[in-house]
Amino acid sequence: MKTLDFPQLESIPAIQQGFESQGYICTREIATAVFLGFQLRKPILVEGPAGVGKTELAKTAAMLLTAPLIRMQCYEGLDEAKALYEWKYGKQLLYTQVLKEKLGDLLHGAKGLAESVERLHQFGDIFYSEDFLEPRPLLQALRQDQGAILLIDEVDKADYEFESLLLELLSDYQVSIPEIGTVKAKISPMVFLTSNNTRDLSDALKRRCLHLYIPYPSTELEERIVNSRVPEIDASLRHQLVAFVHSLRQLELRKTPAISETIDWARSLLLLHADHLDEELIRGTLNVLLKFQDDIEAAEAELHSLVG
Repeated sequence: MKTLDFPQLESIPAIQQGFESQGYICTREIATAVFLGFQLRKPILVEGPAGVGKTELAKTAAMLLTAPLIRMQCYEGLDEAKALYEWKYGKQLLYTQVLKEKLGDLLHGAKGLAESVERLHQFGDIFYSEDFLEPRPLLQALRQDQGAILLIDEVDKADYEFESLLLELLSDYQVSIPEIGTVKAKISPMVFLTSNNTRDLSDALKRRCLHLYIPYPSTELEERIVNSRVPEIDASLRHQLVAFVHSLRQLELRKTPAISETIDWARSLLLLHADHLDEELIRGTLNVLLKFQDDIEAAEAELHSLVG
């Protein structure tokens, strides 16, 4: 089995530079995990709070490498038919009808029951062949001729049974289909799994992956991120808004503002032609940062000290 060949991933500095060129500020820890995942052909399990750039990491890798991004969004009750493959039942039904109409011709000249059954068996095997197979995201990623980036997003939302389904794919880049056999990747995909830590993942899954934890960034790093995504914003205002978001994260909130919300707020302030933060401006735009009314009221109660 071949592997992807990308000079953009040949060193940690090259990865940092490449990701930054796509607007993703890549720390050395992130770049090291991507480098090792690529070189060792191991999936990367990316954990951390919601909105810190886990999904964006895989999307940026696909853009940097100009490789197809195949995304498997996980949810409770996700099963093999939605994740791996299913059969084209409508096509099978149509084939059954055609076979029924041609039954006389198929059995013409057959000597005895054994020969008749043998002829029918030859045609019956076609029902479960490649012609009737509908690949889903996991199988699609294995069958890409030029490789792919496979994103298994929010794997912690799926059931433990789905984790078991992933084990063969993550260790050997292959899947077993009972009616067809083993399907092995032509070129092993680069796999990212993300988790918001809503539940513990199995040891078996974690053993197959490199682990990467992305925390909330420091103020300096978040300023760099905002600058890469909203370069038009004034440096002084950028410093103020990032400092304010970090102050908000110290409060007891139902949902802490993520990096994505910091970027949205920066864009909102730009649209409002703001050049500095004041209490009135913050009160009018808190709903961009905070998603629950309780959180907004808690922040407003502390607003004077947060701004000061």
